[in-house]
Amino acid sequence: MVVGIKNEVAPAQEADFLRIKGIDYVEYYVSNAFQTMHFFRTAFGFKPIAYAGFETGVRDHVSYVSRQRNIRFVFTSSFEQESQVSKHVAKHGDGVKDIAFKVEDAVYAFEESVKRGAKPILEPTVCEDENGQAIKATIGVCGDFVHSFIQRDNYEGAFLPNFETIKNPPITLSTGLSSVDHMVLCVPEGELQKWVDYYCQSLGFQNSYNLDVASSVSGMHYAVVQNRIGSIKMSIVEPVSGTQKSQIQEFLMFNNGPGIQHIAMLSNDIVQTVQSLRGNGMEFLRTPDTYYDMLEERIGEIDEDISVLRELGVLADRDEEGYLMQVFTKPIQGRPTLFLEIIQRHGTRLFGHGNIEALFKAVEREQALRGNL
Repeated sequence: MVVGIKNEVAPAQEADFLRIKGIDYVEYYVSNAFQTMHFFRTAFGFKPIAYAGFETGVRDHVSYVSRQRNIRFVFTSSFEQESQVSKHVAKHGDGVKDIAFKVEDAVYAFEESVKRGAKPILEPTVCEDENGQAIKATIGVCGDFVHSFIQRDNYEGAFLPNFETIKNPPITLSTGLSSVDHMVLCVPEGELQKWVDYYCQSLGFQNSYNLDVASSVSGMHYAVVQNRIGSIKMSIVEPVSGTQKSQIQEFLMFNNGPGIQHIAMLSNDIVQTVQSLRGNGMEFLRTPDTYYDMLEERIGEIDEDISVLRELGVLADRDEEGYLMQVFTKPIQGRPTLFLEIIQRHGTRLFGHGNIEALFKAVEREQALRGNL
């Protein structure tokens, strides 16, 4: 396995011209929103907080909003066979449709990003009820994946208009997840630079990190774009042709196009979080024991028991600013597409380039077991 770090950086044209405050929510299009909400509650500790459907005046779909600390997930399924939601699920399976950004001015964010090359999907739309008003606008990215701009400074309801608070929600035990750290977007071979440029030009992000990973049979190119303050980070990956099918190509094949491969969520205690998730039935990618044999020599002393990390399959990496630990679930549906990452940072802002190699090997092993290598 060969890992090569590139130092080329394509800066954003201007610093934070969209004035993005952070991630407002991540919306998943799924076949059964109620069951998905239940899964994320029992497996990951997300508390249901809001609902939209027949009872709230919505006639064509149902949505559940679940929350854990600063992470808000929306699960949407449709009542209509020919709806956008149903067609998305039929094509891609359950997965991420929208990563919505909280902004100061949704009209300005939409108009400015479209002027700079973004594809308009939904023009700024005012939604209101007795709790106030919110503004939503949406731009397209690649494939069927989108970003929405949400302005909610004049809204005080449970989530957005047409949603109502879920009263007496079931008991939900937190697993210690606190916020979204980054997202990973898979794109077709030869398109990585195109979408790096898109984020830099249309959203004012900057290209902060580049990496090449290759094995004897496959590989990938990897880039990170982020807003100037680093509160939103998007990793973009493309497959590299080899003698066998890249795991990124596997995702693209079973997702029927580009899309979000995984969401990384922060924990302040990854050991406790992984133990809780394993107790809830979650399965994680396994790392060979040999990875841990020289781990302490490679990264130095850390505030964790290496034997515990070995037992749980948690990876670790370090740079001059500190260290991180991370672990990856197996796909959370039948298709080998969407999975989730748990990450804990101790000072560092890096993405664990040493761990990306280990992850690549782990996914490649699972890919071989599926007969898709």
